[in-house]
Amino acid sequence: MLTKSELEIMELLWQEDEPLTSSQIIDMSVNRSWKKSYVHLLINSLLDKEMIEIVGFIKTTKNYARTFKAKMSKEEYSVNRYTSMRSFQQSDIPKMLSALIKKTDDPALIKQLEDMIEAKKIELQK
Repeated sequence: MLTKSELEIMELLWQEDEPLTSSQIIDMSVNRSWKKSYVHLLINSLLDKEMIEIVGFIKTTKNYARTFKAKMSKEEYSVNRYTSMRSFQQSDIPKMLSALIKKTDDPALIKQLEDMIEAKKIELQK
């Protein structure tokens, strides 16, 4: 489970969809007045929780800065949170999917879901 501040950093990484340095995270977090030391603690916590990974280094003035990216998508994180609940059972999936389907009126999206289900059926028959 992520803290509110960790989730805000993850939201930023998901939104930007490209590796960011801790300085970039601070600069882009305009609604936050996080200190550098606090952001470093949050980043280390996210690394420990395996939510982000170091993907490279970029040269800044005299030093090199690590760049980070999310290890899982926002959707994967949401599903992980739900399925990691003690009470979760696979039989809950149709109810969850039904609740999501009720949120759309887009026939193309419904078709896309149907295609995904058909592809999964074929995969399971192999």
